[in-house]
Amino acid sequence: MSGEIPFLKTPEQAAFRDRLETKVAHWIRQWDGMEPLLAGIVGVPLSKPSISISSASTTPAAIRAAFKSFTTYSMEYGVDLQDMAVRDLGDIQMHATDIAESHRRIEESLRALYEGQPSLVPIVIGGDHSISCPSVKAFAGRYPDRKIGIIHFDAHHDVRNFEDGGVTNGTPFRGILESGAAEGRHIAQIGIRGFMNSKPYHDYVVGKGVHVFTSRDVRRMGIDPILDQALELAGDGTDAIYVSFDVDVIDQAFAPGCPAIGTGGMNPWDALDALYRLGASPQVKGIDFVCIDPSVDVRNVTSRLAVQFMLSFLAGMASRP
Repeated sequence: MSGEIPFLKTPEQAAFRDRLETKVAHWIRQWDGMEPLLAGIVGVPLSKPSISISSASTTPAAIRAAFKSFTTYSMEYGVDLQDMAVRDLGDIQMHATDIAESHRRIEESLRALYEGQPSLVPIVIGGDHSISCPSVKAFAGRYPDRKIGIIHFDAHHDVRNFEDGGVTNGTPFRGILESGAAEGRHIAQIGIRGFMNSKPYHDYVVGKGVHVFTSRDVRRMGIDPILDQALELAGDGTDAIYVSFDVDVIDQAFAPGCPAIGTGGMNPWDALDALYRLGASPQVKGIDFVCIDPSVDVRNVTSRLAVQFMLSFLAGMASRP
């Protein structure tokens, strides 16, 4: 099946297996193109649009390499994932120089994937955050009324204007809002940090009806009540919810391998619990993880953290009715 999806290249497979435990590297095998899937991993190795110097294009490979460090069992959530139908669909091949063409390929490839696997929950691994705009456009196309909600974890609003810098990793939510892929009233941003956004961009998202929960809100209120509100807002009158998770929402002490690091971010446990809850919600039908730069990481801790985030989301999915 993956051979029929434009620009999608199948992944390499791990070789070693321990008979007493199932590693993620062996559980998430290459998809055979036929098996019905609950969820599928799609790599999007793009970092050319990044405002900061970034090697985010190497993130899908770094995350796959980290699979060997994790098992499928979580005693914290009481779940073993090894029987879930989750496979690796490979990477969407990017154009070497043309950002617009790369974005077109992302949207076209994902649209074709959803046609062949209409119930698939995509786990899209970026790449910088610019990939989320074409990913969301393809996701919205799955629903006839194009009514989707988005829960967006990030230190930044990501609504820079196009006139000053073109399409970048700072513009995905400007593109989403202006394209009509989602309405502002159905978008909740969580973890936005002070001194990392300008007032005009904050005024822009508020003016569009976007709901903003700051990192300070998370610390003071706790993640659960904020997530309750975010799920209600993003799910009110929509067909599905898409989650976009920029790893720089996490404090730099825990996620040093991001192009835009900073203090005062969320802690990993709040994110892990939030992702578990989002995975458990039947309304959530897709997710992306973006903005890791393995070239500046420390002992791959940020890539490994992203794997834990993904597994926590999947553990939540395992608890769905």
